[in-house]
Amino acid sequence: MSALILSLIAGAVVGLSLGALGGGGGILAVPALIYLLGFSPAAATTAGLLIVTATSATALYAHARAGTVRWKAGTLFAVAGILPAAAAGAAATRLPQQALTAAFAAVAALAAVRMLRPDGADEPSRQAERPARVAGAGAGLGALTGLLGVGGGFLAVPALVTVLGLEMQAAVGTSLLVISTNSLAALVTRGPATVGLDWAVVAPFVATATLGAWDGKRLAAKVSGTVLRRTFAVALLAVAALMVLDVLT
Repeated sequence: MSALILSLIAGAVVGLSLGALGGGGGILAVPALIYLLGFSPAAATTAGLLIVTATSATALYAHARAGTVRWKAGTLFAVAGILPAAAAGAAATRLPQQALTAAFAAVAALAAVRMLRPDGADEPSRQAERPARVAGAGAGLGALTGLLGVGGGFLAVPALVTVLGLEMQAAVGTSLLVISTNSLAALVTRGPATVGLDWAVVAPFVATATLGAWDGKRLAAKVSGTVLRRTFAVALLAVAALMVLDVLT
């Protein structure tokens, strides 16, 4: 199968994930770029940031029109992650390739475990919002985004639920504001690295991911959130296992 066809298919899946779940785009995009399209881990994380930035911004627009974005809370969360995202993005270009792969595998496995938790685990917290907790969660998420080229939606959504007390639907929409901001901040620090990307692959990937984000928003309204999360979690566990084998062999 040609690289163009693979990039179109992978982009559609990434877009569906971001639109439906408010996260998961980078977690799928980076392995697809490495194992299907032949990118190095460093190039894949840079391309992943570009893909996640464009796709999450599109999905954010769709959720904003539906009124599920809490702008004040999301901005506070996102601002805390801007500097960590930029710093981690600059540091990631200097890390060994195997270290990036191993770290990504660990994050993918963590994401899968969180998504397999019972629905009750995501019930909104009744505790009052604490600025220190908001800043800490936002900074940690920003660093993760910059380092691994992922938006971190699988962590942003639970954090927005538990730290800010948002309902699940609002957390999904608001997480896209956080993801867009952090991904863009990290991408700016990697500006020179984008020059060497294979744009014949990245451009169609971004295009179908952007279109897929709209379909994902519609899919979320028709399919059970539990079914979506569990299906996605199984796929992530498979990705994590593949990457661990790659590091060990």
